[in-house]
Amino acid sequence: MLRRLELSVRASGILHITSDHVSRVMDADGRNIRIIEWDDLDKRKFYTFGILMTMSIRATAYPAALIRTRLQVQKGKSMYKGTFDALLKIVRAEGIPGLYRGFLANSFTLFSGQFYVTTYELVRRHASTYSSNNAVKSLVAGGSASLVAQTITVPIDVISQHLMIQGKGSAEMGRFQLPQKGQERGCLHLGGARAIIVQIIKVDGLRGFYRGYIASLLTYIPNSAVWWPFYHFFAEQLSNHVPAHCPHLLLQAIAGPLAAATANVVTNPMDVVRTRLQVKGGSSILETVRYLLDEEGAWGFSKGLSARIISSIPTAVVIVIGYETLKKLSLRAELIDSRCW
Repeated sequence: MLRRLELSVRASGILHITSDHVSRVMDADGRNIRIIEWDDLDKRKFYTFGILMTMSIRATAYPAALIRTRLQVQKGKSMYKGTFDALLKIVRAEGIPGLYRGFLANSFTLFSGQFYVTTYELVRRHASTYSSNNAVKSLVAGGSASLVAQTITVPIDVISQHLMIQGKGSAEMGRFQLPQKGQERGCLHLGGARAIIVQIIKVDGLRGFYRGYIASLLTYIPNSAVWWPFYHFFAEQLSNHVPAHCPHLLLQAIAGPLAAATANVVTNPMDVVRTRLQVKGGSSILETVRYLLDEEGAWGFSKGLSARIISSIPTAVVIVIGYETLKKLSLRAELIDSRCW
């Protein structure tokens, strides 16, 4: 059996991680695998180190999230032919800073990650009094945590996605545009975010910050639900075809990206709809689906998929490898010398 990690990855940028309340499990070869429990952690250290790790991962994955957003919003292939074509054109026209438009505003989603962790652990602990089934507990806790996290994240996503498309020649993709000066400076400062916020309130009111909220829930809750079974499936299949001495962490590091890629393929159609709703407008999910089908056919639902997979792979690898280090660094002081980690 594998250590449980909860992972929810967005190309617009949210990161979530948790651990199960078990002290140790046995793998397929009967080896003891020590697990650091939630109650063993110094929460202050855990949240502090977790934010730093999450910020590093987010900075690495953000360019792919920006590219994915532009690909999903554009009509057909009017500007970019694909992921690498978009990368080259953005760098040529806007420089490296162009890949980080809206990054500062998007970084506020770090708070939703902390709420996710807390909600997941508390709900899972409560659910364990009613059921001992891990799948049931993970489903209830993961769904509740995703609901809380998306409620916090969607307004930030709406703002940052509008900033993502404010590049040279791409600003017309969205409903709101920055002044020319704002387009030039809209990478790592909050002036552009303020301008977008004002326009959203003027046109849509406060409800505009939750445009695409239901679509976000329909994207990320299933994404987590799909990630779990495939993560275990791939890890089990790998363990059946490698030598017994192969490091357990290596199998997890390979299974994580495979599961993430699978989950992205399954949920990308709804992710395209979510992005379209938040950036281009539209009154409902069904209207957006019909418009996308009429405009681009079924192919339109695969837009941005490669960029989404590319951004999820390093995230999944770093989470699987880095999370164990994070937990060790976050051990309560009195436990550091009392147990062999």
